[in-house]
Amino acid sequence: MKRMVFALLLSLMILPVFAQDAQKITGIWWNDKKTSKIEVKEEDGKFVGTVVYINPEKYVNGEPEKDFNNPDAKLRSKSRLGLQILSGLKYNVSDKEWQNGRIYDPDNGKTYDCFAWFDKDANTLNLKGYVAGIKWMGRSTTWTRTTK
Repeated sequence: MKRMVFALLLSLMILPVFAQDAQKITGIWWNDKKTSKIEVKEEDGKFVGTVVYINPEKYVNGEPEKDFNNPDAKLRSKSRLGLQILSGLKYNVSDKEWQNGRIYDPDNGKTYDCFAWFDKDANTLNLKGYVAGIKWMGRSTTWTRTTK
């Protein structure tokens, strides 16, 4: 009985540590080209990323670029600003990475399965998009933590 109580108390103490690790992904990130900033936050236990800033040099006629490569023709006239490009990431404690997500590339209009992780620096987020469940055949990108 004492072991069960001890195990329960230990697990209650450890859970916040895992939650802290999961939250490390939240914040504002520059994309790899430093053309836009993406805000990553938790929604319903999963992490999503939305474009919150686009470098004015990328504006067309004074407006942020449109999502002109979107496979849905109805969405091609929408601005890339405010576009959710990352969805569904869930933290995996044992692998120490966020998995089972999706990442949308507005440059080509394609959506990929993705996962994310940190190496040693909590200000450098690694993401990898892939297709058909083949992680090693994907494309990686690195985002850098910033502020609004």
